[in-house]
Amino acid sequence: MNNDNTPHSEIRRLPSWQVSLIPFAVLTLSLVVVIRIFGPDALSGGSQVCLLLASAVTAAISMAAYGNTWQILEDCILDNIRSVGSAILILLLIGAIAGTWMVSGIVPAMICYGMEIIVPAIFLAAACAISALVSLMTGSSWTTIATIGVALIGIGIAQGFDPGWTAGAIISGAYFGDKVSPLSDTTVLASSASGTPLFTHIRYMMITTIPSLTIALAVFLTVSLFHPTADASQTAEFAGALRSAFHITPWLMAVPVLTGVLIVRKVPAILTLFCAAVMAAVVAVIFQPQAVWAVANPGLSTSGFSSLSFWDACKGITVTFYGATGIQTGNAAIDSLIATRGMTGMLNTIFLIICSVTFGGVLAGSGMLKSLTELFARLAQRAVTLVGATVGTGLMCNIVTGDQYISILLTSSLYKRLYERKGYERRLLSRSVEDSATVTSVLIPWNSCGMTQATVLKVPTLEYLPYCLFNIISPFMSVLMAAIGYKIFRSRPENN
Repeated sequence: MNNDNTPHSEIRRLPSWQVSLIPFAVLTLSLVVVIRIFGPDALSGGSQVCLLLASAVTAAISMAAYGNTWQILEDCILDNIRSVGSAILILLLIGAIAGTWMVSGIVPAMICYGMEIIVPAIFLAAACAISALVSLMTGSSWTTIATIGVALIGIGIAQGFDPGWTAGAIISGAYFGDKVSPLSDTTVLASSASGTPLFTHIRYMMITTIPSLTIALAVFLTVSLFHPTADASQTAEFAGALRSAFHITPWLMAVPVLTGVLIVRKVPAILTLFCAAVMAAVVAVIFQPQAVWAVANPGLSTSGFSSLSFWDACKGITVTFYGATGIQTGNAAIDSLIATRGMTGMLNTIFLIICSVTFGGVLAGSGMLKSLTELFARLAQRAVTLVGATVGTGLMCNIVTGDQYISILLTSSLYKRLYERKGYERRLLSRSVEDSATVTSVLIPWNSCGMTQATVLKVPTLEYLPYCLFNIISPFMSVLMAAIGYKIFRSRPENN
């Protein structure tokens, strides 16, 4: 969020840090009520209302107690909304890719090929790797866990693995993919909220993410090697069901490869994502005409399919880009896997972003954000203490707000000006936020992520928590890299 031009000179009197915490207290209490009422559905509107309520309280305090004008607050809100315009467009394109990559058979092919590496002696490591691969390609840890994760839990039980270990491996992999995928909304949020280019953010995260995943995989592999297991017949059954619903061919991998080339060549994120969606749409028409026909004719059995007409192709691809797709295969797990919501599936997240940047804008315009930043500045004098404070704040926001999106945006808002003041690169902030707010959300039982994954996997949060090795290691790895100073640079000297 862009708070660089906050008109602090127009603020008549700076609130104390104690007063500045009042909006956060209001936000926390209202979120507790909303999450208690709506549970995982709080993101469908309840959390957004809480942010607007906290914004209203902030504005009321600022105008009534400190004599600030509404124009100051409104200008900051509008600046923040303008700063996330590209992020909103990227999220819409991510929704389009979620639909086109699924209907084209690209994601199902990745799943099938990934499952072929599963053998009992490496089950946990393979479960983590497959979850990471699927999450990387889809950009969604929730979708990965709700589909492949459910299947892997069943396989793990059949092979005699403790559900906590299996769930930990699945979540570790899923959140790795979610964290580094250019298709992930949390990745886009963290990069845009700190003002870091998306692919710069992703490349910089590899410094902490790869070691964290490597350690997790090593532990999962060791446990698997010393654990007696049964066969993986359920894996073959699941892969067979996917192959019956889609034409799986290595040619489908051309789209991910070409997308990777665009990323390596540093093509702007919006252009890369648009090209990826268009290429997948072409592939869908060529290799999955039956799936495109089913999207164009919802409710009709695919047994009535003979050929794909031009108009059905246009309708099917258009719906795949923006709307819900549901292809009936007769297998509930497969139906859940291949169901997508396109661009419309991103609207709640976009709604949340707008409400969050509104809250951040009011905090900046009222001077409360500056008051809190100055408090943090006194406590964080070196890179390691600054990163440690950021990581700790991300975790605390997950605990008190119960939502990772709000945690990402609030943590970025609180520290963005401080990182700039200390002269550190913005990518250090975006990475520190991802290493905490993104990955620890699933470890909190009352957080929307923790509640959802515990429900989907049927494994209590506190039961899988000790085995989510990637999620536990990542925050410590972020602080460790700051402590040794590896790839920690100042963009300019500290500005006091």
